[in-house]
Amino acid sequence: DKLCSCFLSEFNSEPKYPTVVPFPDFDPDKDAARIETAIKTKGVDEQTIVDILTKRSYPQRREIAFAYEKRVKKDMISALKGALSGSLESVILGLMKSTAQFDATEIRASMKGLGTDEETLIEMVCSRSNDELMEIKKVYKELFKKDLAKDVAGDTSGNFAKLLLALVETKRDEPSSVVDYEKIDQDARALYEAGVKRKGTDVATWISIMSERSVPHLQKVFERYKSYSPYDMKESIRKEVKGDLEKSFLTLVECFENKQLYFASRLSDAMKSKGAKEKVVTRIMVSRCEVDLMKIRSEFKKQTGKSLYQTIAEHTKGDYQRALLSLCGGDD
Repeated sequence: DKLCSCFLSEFNSEPKYPTVVPFPDFDPDKDAARIETAIKTKGVDEQTIVDILTKRSYPQRREIAFAYEKRVKKDMISALKGALSGSLESVILGLMKSTAQFDATEIRASMKGLGTDEETLIEMVCSRSNDELMEIKKVYKELFKKDLAKDVAGDTSGNFAKLLLALVETKRDEPSSVVDYEKIDQDARALYEAGVKRKGTDVATWISIMSERSVPHLQKVFERYKSYSPYDMKESIRKEVKGDLEKSFLTLVECFENKQLYFASRLSDAMKSKGAKEKVVTRIMVSRCEVDLMKIRSEFKKQTGKSLYQTIAEHTKGDYQRALLSLCGGDD
């Protein structure tokens, strides 16, 4: 198992920029004992729980849960569920899932029950890489005994559904070491002719190009696109399509161009007003802390002029704040 996950990260195309890394002097038995005491304490010692679990990697958290169960003969996740509540509980229980499990659970939650939370669904599907989506599909099936594509199809409609399904099919090309200028030009022209150049929009062409081409290729396509169209790709999307479809295409293009800037903007928007949209903040901090949160932090500072750390400190409070600041990993 361990060997396997090492190899996966070796061959995984995207480099990682985590803020949460393996704890050096790791002792799962000691951590489990401290968490047991923290849960048993009258009124619950949330700080200890936060300080341990936000400073361990996911494989380490699994080991702590294993040690806890051997020790206490109880499931640690259930114990944490009973001991914590609110946004803090969401963070801690989120950390007890692998990144793919967390993402799959968030996607499922966005579709379950009455109505669909399109905003979450768009963020989760349109910002994840081909590799991430493959893993999410696999885990989704394991966790919910259901097919992600079928659930998405049952919950969305029209071109919005077609785009999400095309992404979930994970047919995107791997990046190539050869730059194909002819294909870049063809795709740029096809995007222009399918949209801005004609009356109405040939959405199918947009979908196939944006769901099947590699990211480095698409970056060059959008650059080339400007020599055909009077509007850049994002302006073209705003002119041509509306609603959830527009939001999805914009998210895709923003993520192709600079995914960490996209997440930084989402975080910034979620902490614009007095409080915070805690669900959004929790989701991004938990899902990206072992992936690319370090880079999101630097984009956040560049974009807003303020550090993510300071912004979280201003817009949240209590143990929830403590947990987020710890995941953030430092001030910039």
